[in-house]
Amino acid sequence: MRDLVIVGAGGFARETAAAAIHPWRVLGLLDDDPALHGTTRSGHKVLGPVDMARDLPNAKIVVCVGNPRNYLARKHIVERLGLPESRYATVVHPAASVGAGSVVGPGTVLLAGAVLTADVTVGSHVAVMPQAVLTHDCVVEDYVTIASGVRLGGGAVLEQGAYVGAGALIREGTTVGAWSLVGMGSIVLRDVPSDEIWAGTPARKLRDAELTASLKR
Repeated sequence: MRDLVIVGAGGFARETAAAAIHPWRVLGLLDDDPALHGTTRSGHKVLGPVDMARDLPNAKIVVCVGNPRNYLARKHIVERLGLPESRYATVVHPAASVGAGSVVGPGTVLLAGAVLTADVTVGSHVAVMPQAVLTHDCVVEDYVTIASGVRLGGGAVLEQGAYVGAGALIREGTTVGAWSLVGMGSIVLRDVPSDEIWAGTPARKLRDAELTASLKR
């Protein structure tokens, strides 16, 4: 068994703890909210603040934070910790499927029912929620969030930090630009530029994403 510490104490962190079965032994959670320190969340103790990860050199780390209101959070924490890539775990639920030729980067989590069919490339610190399907030749860059029930057609590309909401459908060969957000249930039929929020059927631009260049550094 290998020791694992999860950064975060919210829903995604607790789902990851439930997914980390073999070869992982979850030591606990880390969160910057002092009110949570010493408490138990879904059977796992909140050990202390996020920076405590640096003091646990024998444990692997996975950062499980972020939501549609702040989908930069994982990137910020990874950069703040400054840990080498080798410190990060890749957590794949036993009920997830990783097809031939597919690659999954460090710090990435695949929850139950996630499917990578064939030759799918998933970068680092990516969150793939339950029942998402990534079909052949898709490319998912670092810090992307793929919510539950998303379907990516063959050869779709999600650039760095993109957020795809629950149940969204992305047409084959289509690109969602860096740090853009696609709303839940949307159908994306054409490329989404970077730093925009799209939603609808078919999806269209609603507004610019409220993410500044300084926040993304």
